[in-house]
Amino acid sequence: MPSPLARWCARPCARINKPLRNMEKKMTTQYKLYIDNQFVAPDGDDYFPAVNPYTGETHAMVPQASDAQVAAAVAAARRAYETVWSKTNGLERAKLMIRLADLLEANAERMGILETTDNGKVIRETGAQMLFAARAYRFFAGTADKIFGQTIPLDQKDVFDFTRREALGVCVLITAWNSPMGLLSNKLAPALAAGNCVIIKPSEHASCTTLEFAKLVDEAGFPPGVINIVTGDYRVGQALTRHGRVDRVSFTGSPEVGRKIAADAGERLIPVTLELGGKSPNIIFEDADLDKAVVGALAGIFAATGQTCIAGSRLLVQRGVYDEVVRRLAERAKTIKLGNPLDKTTEMGTAANEPQFKRILGKIDAAKAEGATIVTGGKAASGDGLEKGFFIEPTIFRDVSNKSELAQEEVFGPVLAVIPFDTEEEAVAIANDTKYGLASGVWTTNLSRAMRMVRAINAGTVWVNTYRAAQVMAPFGGFKDSGFGKERGVMALEEFLQTKNVMIDFSLEERDPFALKM
Repeated sequence: MPSPLARWCARPCARINKPLRNMEKKMTTQYKLYIDNQFVAPDGDDYFPAVNPYTGETHAMVPQASDAQVAAAVAAARRAYETVWSKTNGLERAKLMIRLADLLEANAERMGILETTDNGKVIRETGAQMLFAARAYRFFAGTADKIFGQTIPLDQKDVFDFTRREALGVCVLITAWNSPMGLLSNKLAPALAAGNCVIIKPSEHASCTTLEFAKLVDEAGFPPGVINIVTGDYRVGQALTRHGRVDRVSFTGSPEVGRKIAADAGERLIPVTLELGGKSPNIIFEDADLDKAVVGALAGIFAATGQTCIAGSRLLVQRGVYDEVVRRLAERAKTIKLGNPLDKTTEMGTAANEPQFKRILGKIDAAKAEGATIVTGGKAASGDGLEKGFFIEPTIFRDVSNKSELAQEEVFGPVLAVIPFDTEEEAVAIANDTKYGLASGVWTTNLSRAMRMVRAINAGTVWVNTYRAAQVMAPFGGFKDSGFGKERGVMALEEFLQTKNVMIDFSLEERDPFALKM
């Protein structure tokens, strides 16, 4: 399969849908690009289909932006920043962001349905993510008029020194297909609050909610060019990240693509924020509340069909409770309800697209060939209502070696590797024996142990007696191959600001022009 570097996809091994020209317009919606507050058809009428992963049917047509349209989006953002947005104070930015949050909240149900239709995630999660995104815009709106510099006392007499915190200018925001609107809010909210203009590029595998979001942006009344949205395959991403008038790139996706984006940014010496993959350890000790821990382990891997970077895909269980935990997990996994993601009783939806579906099954087959012991699942799911969808059985492997491919490589699907351990020290060693460092979980009733584990685990997030919990005010971001930079929380604001130092000499005496002024 071609390298994800060449395809510029939002996740490893995802296939680009080739743009189709002049297709019959029998789909529900034919979207347009959003550039400079105008809804623009793609050059040459290039579109590609958005396929519902539950029904296999095309539900919309997504525009393939041309290089010229990408350049127009960057030019619009640059013009808006230089003429309007950089002169718009924080209070006015906040008003627009709150209006956008209100619109998104009012349309949360409709947007949730569209996102579920586009990527197969269950409606009870996509609907909640719309409300989460609205909360993010409100939270960061509250920071927009509180961006302060510092006054700095100097050694030199009669010199006043202070700093200004200023926007970067034009930022590119690239999101993945698993949670388009949630991921976008992590980036767009702080970018706008800090005073930047943006070009948004969603994954070609789930672009519809972002394009629908453009209508809310337009209704909210942002000045022309402040927010632009272009869609398409890897060529659009390349054109954006290599453009000479972009000041920052914030990307969510695979480590392979993240490296390429970082390299392109390095050529032009611009900063990047990278939120990449994970192979997160979820650790259950013998003294844990097993009722809570088993629920947390199940939610950590099977929620969102395992298609989340923070999935607790490595479950480390202390040997004294190992067999019991595996038994409980298997019993509950077998009863997880698969079905129509729009049904609020459905517990697990589909793989988001056909390439990802095949990739997950390939990883399962590789684990079997490697000798991993399967407990439950392990194949495509079948049954009433599952005929056309990209369904995979909740899959659990036990007695997995942490050196195996299953334990080391991100599957990005409903596949759990259970690993036994004996001591706290061994748990730490296994947890940290990975190239990733995004998230982790610890289940224990021993406070001292919890604090030791928090300090010892090398990951950007450590959950204790919970898993996959998120709040807009809590910073999020990884270490090692999981990327760098922070999203959410006030720390995310720093990703979209730069510091200017100002030094003013107000002395009356004449200075020696050749004297050292340090």
